[in-house]
Amino acid sequence: MAKEKIQFPNPKFWKAKDNINWKKQGENLKEVLGIFGDMLKETDWKDVGKGFVDGLKADGERVKGEYADFMALDNKEKWDRVVNGERSLGRLYRKGAMATVRREWRGVKDTAYDFWEWAKMWGMLLGTFSKDLIPAMNSALWYRWMISYFCCHGFMDKNIMGLRGSNLRMSHEVTYQIFRYVAENLVFLSKADRKNGNSEELNKMLFTFDEMTMGQIAAGFPDLLSIPHQLLPMFLVSEIDQLVCIPYIDAVESYGLPSDTCPVPSSECGALVINALPDMGSCFISSSMPCDGSTMASSYFARRFPNIPVFHLCFPVRYLDDENTIQMGAEDIRACIKFIEEKTGAKWNWEHYFECMKRFNQETDLELQKWEINKSAYPQFIGPSYELFRKWNYEMDGGIDPRVLPSMQKVNKILMKAYENKETAWPARKMRYRGIVWSCPAHYYANFSNWLANCWGIDILVEMESLNFTKHLETEDKEEALRDLARLYERMVMRRHTNGGYQNVVDECWRQVEAWNAPLVIMYQNVACKNMATVQGLLDEQGRQRGYDLIWVEHDLMDPRTVSRRTMRDKVNEYMRTVKQAEPVDPSLVEFEDEVCM
Repeated sequence: MAKEKIQFPNPKFWKAKDNINWKKQGENLKEVLGIFGDMLKETDWKDVGKGFVDGLKADGERVKGEYADFMALDNKEKWDRVVNGERSLGRLYRKGAMATVRREWRGVKDTAYDFWEWAKMWGMLLGTFSKDLIPAMNSALWYRWMISYFCCHGFMDKNIMGLRGSNLRMSHEVTYQIFRYVAENLVFLSKADRKNGNSEELNKMLFTFDEMTMGQIAAGFPDLLSIPHQLLPMFLVSEIDQLVCIPYIDAVESYGLPSDTCPVPSSECGALVINALPDMGSCFISSSMPCDGSTMASSYFARRFPNIPVFHLCFPVRYLDDENTIQMGAEDIRACIKFIEEKTGAKWNWEHYFECMKRFNQETDLELQKWEINKSAYPQFIGPSYELFRKWNYEMDGGIDPRVLPSMQKVNKILMKAYENKETAWPARKMRYRGIVWSCPAHYYANFSNWLANCWGIDILVEMESLNFTKHLETEDKEEALRDLARLYERMVMRRHTNGGYQNVVDECWRQVEAWNAPLVIMYQNVACKNMATVQGLLDEQGRQRGYDLIWVEHDLMDPRTVSRRTMRDKVNEYMRTVKQAEPVDPSLVEFEDEVCM
């Protein structure tokens, strides 16, 4: 019997007719060409030529150096290098370069596999964008952030740096799921944008929501398209390009916003100030998540897009074991559903919602299986790709896309086989330290856990933002289903630990350290996060009393100018050398330049 082809997303979303205002596109093109013209006039072409020549010389010196290093090896070491790949990853970076100088050599087998996945990703991206190419590519003339997505393969390469074998294959599998979601929604976003594709047919079927709001409510509206409004233009792209949010932050601070405000709402507000978000959808769901800073962005949104009705979905901050707040949250969700029905004309579908949540429950079980393996002496699936996938699957996908579950089942099949074979997550070396990440990580250094493993042998088994709600959601009783949805929303990414009380962040930290047998904690300190700053002293004091290694790493979430990637690495380097008296696994990664590298 032939396998039924999954029709997702709904084909009618692709077929929605565009209504492009070509006069408006011409005016925008004229403005863009004017900007390009000014840039060309102001460019010092002699300096550009010199930089090009210097780059060629540097490449020549690099090739000579790599050849000399290889020839200095004995025959056994040469064979190992060919079969298992290179070990000095710091040489992939060059001062002043926006990308690594080349792709990593992983050995014959893994390099061939890596290239296959690279080509597969390009095929998916080209195939997806070709479904409505003109508005999709035209977005690059409207929004600077769109250009950063052209570098998504470089982002993938950084996240899998040093990986081999099963961990490499699992990382590629989940990265494909995320990039497909991004590509599809970039096309829909471009079609719906009233400045671009201007598809009113699609806008009637589209509602958007705040990027920090869980997406599961969309499961009850199978005939509607839902897109997290700021996720693609600001939130996710800041993990691909560390410099992309700087213009937004500067814009809103020039209006008087204090510079110590969290960069998430600052970037959202700045993007609205300079009109860098698409105008799309029939309505918008805002929220107070993960903290009250989001309410500021909601007010900016309403002022930029007065034509889009807004519903404020706000849950109580104190929610731990308080059933009164649960019922309050359930009523808020009920009102939100009614709001969407009124603005779009669609009707909530319990059958489809339950179908999606059953799938989400299965995905939760698969996630818990990963946790059990990673708690063992042989953790398998760790690193930036897994960390990003967990957040995306929990918050944005949430069982809605039926293509994701088979992919997760495939990953867990690889996971269990690798565990039975007692593989190591980074086969090039043994795990030296078991660690977890606590507090919110820096967006501009999404692959920091990868550097920790490759440079110092610190395997990050789990990060705080992955440890969210794991209770099975109700799939029969409608009233209890709304209450479960409220429980889920109250425990969204970031909010699960940074809100709700002392127990959720301090006591929970030590419980997780014990559960994962990970006495080393990378304690992120977001310099603009007021919630986490209130418990910093308590964490530090209690950590010392328990004899744990707490490495405090400051960052500014989306603004690398405050605390650079190099400064973040220096905090770890200093601790490992002075406190742990350790030597790096890969000395080439201790000091390298990546100040402008995407």
